[in-house]
Amino acid sequence: MALCVTTAAAQTAQPYPARPIRFVVPLAVGGALDIASRLFGQKLAESFGQQIVIDNRPGAGGIIGADVAAKSAPDGYTLMMASISHTVLPSMHRKLPYDIVKDFSPTSLLVTFPFLLLVHPTVPATSLKELVALAKAKPGQINYVSSGNGSTAHLNAELFKSLTGVKLVHLPYKGTGPALVGFLAGEAGMGFYSVSATLPHVKAGRLRALATTGAKRSPSLPDLPTAVEAGVPGFETGSWAGVLTPAGTPKPITDKLHRELTRILQLADVKERLAAIDFEPVGNTPEEFAAVIRKELVRWAKVVKESGAKVD
Repeated sequence: MALCVTTAAAQTAQPYPARPIRFVVPLAVGGALDIASRLFGQKLAESFGQQIVIDNRPGAGGIIGADVAAKSAPDGYTLMMASISHTVLPSMHRKLPYDIVKDFSPTSLLVTFPFLLLVHPTVPATSLKELVALAKAKPGQINYVSSGNGSTAHLNAELFKSLTGVKLVHLPYKGTGPALVGFLAGEAGMGFYSVSATLPHVKAGRLRALATTGAKRSPSLPDLPTAVEAGVPGFETGSWAGVLTPAGTPKPITDKLHRELTRILQLADVKERLAAIDFEPVGNTPEEFAAVIRKELVRWAKVVKESGAKVD
């Protein structure tokens, strides 16, 4: 027994991290959250000298992955890349298998980013006004893609419907990547995606960008108007990516993760890569990130109620 106690004590005393870290991404490969996770995971691996294993757990708009992370041991060896979806889902579902506030410890909000409002080239609309006119002329005949019920793409489209009075049909997929594949194949006419996930397709003409949902124009597509400029007042939205750990993760570990992540945000090559895909660096404190999550929960509860968005 004494040997067991000594061994356990020795393991506890090991400097963190002493083994590979799992980084849960609650969406499929290819989306903005996945891209951010791989960028920061690579840099954490370099600084920690330990492997960061990206664990994509798509499904249910982010619920499945979040549930996996919430039920993991609070020892610093499971991280989750959260997004705005996780503050939308509580308003879309009567009951979730986890509580985004009580079951997680915030580490840092890393980046914010806008979306592009995109259409497939087969859709005969080259501006946002033309798309609205087309959708009104053909109610219920244009599909839009999303990564699942309650995802940001779903809610963005519902908000768009509410602001413009158009009728669209929701086509949910199990993840951002699969939804993009379907979108590119012409299975849906429109969708909302990050610059990071779709810029090559836009430049190649496989998708047509009509507007950015940000407050300002995209540095990557400076000629593209904002949705407000293009004629939809009040349509300004975006997303974010930040790291959470299971609730109860020791503060020294959270503090170390925070220091490393904010240090990584200051690296010149990271700044350059973020700027190239319209990611705006943030890097706030755990307390500030917790305040953002609480504020977003209230904000999206109001949007969900006013837009009439619901789980299909």
